[in-house]
Amino acid sequence: MSITTTTHLNFRGDARPALEFYQSVFGGELAAVSYQDAHSVQDPSEADQIMWGQVQGDNGIHVMAYDVPSSLPYDAGVNSVFVSVRGKDADEITAHWTRLAEGATVIQDLAPAAWSPLYGMLKDRFGITWVLDVTG
Repeated sequence: MSITTTTHLNFRGDARPALEFYQSVFGGELAAVSYQDAHSVQDPSEADQIMWGQVQGDNGIHVMAYDVPSSLPYDAGVNSVFVSVRGKDADEITAHWTRLAEGATVIQDLAPAAWSPLYGMLKDRFGITWVLDVTG
């Protein structure tokens, strides 16, 4: 039996631009359902926010996101979510890193590490921490 993991990110009003950005980095298909689309609007100012969204691609990327409505508590937290992107192709990982790094805060430069030919960590412009590394 095999399983897959999907990172689910919570935002307050930034889910759509975050998903669009991640699609621009990794490719794949973006799907998004707003609260209005789902006939689940609680606050008219949030009607166009994302109730369910994802980017999924044949290359293995799968990230989901939604906008937490104002009726629920929300605290983005500090380092509450890390997204790990692992692959065998250094050029591919480097290309993803370069695009993710636009507007990001680099925590650890993408470089050789004792456990990986390339490893890096950054916090993207939406405050999400990403770890990219090359495996075996």
